[in-house]
Amino acid sequence: MSSGSTAFPSTDSTANPHNPGERFQEAPPNAHDNIDSKDQRSHKNTVAAASEANKAQKQAEEAEGLAPTEVAKSHGNDPSRGAVIDEQIQNEEAEYLRQKGKA
Repeated sequence: MSSGSTAFPSTDSTANPHNPGERFQEAPPNAHDNIDSKDQRSHKNTVAAASEANKAQKQAEEAEGLAPTEVAKSHGNDPSRGAVIDEQIQNEEAEYLRQKGKA
């Protein structure tokens, strides 16, 4: 055996094995999919993450304030029957709340 020192990999958890001496950089936004089917989380935690994602998506859609038929109309299509009914229900509820003085 040789009497020289052996180079061992760094034990620093932030060391970059591809470029020794450099640290890993922070992952870019959206680099990690929160609803990944191949991750190590339990089913319960995966369902909870999916539920949170659905809530966030619904809040974003509500914040836009578009009528249910607007998307189809903006693309030059006729809105679906369900979208028309949803818009009618929203209009009726808004009118009801205005009459009650709560809106």
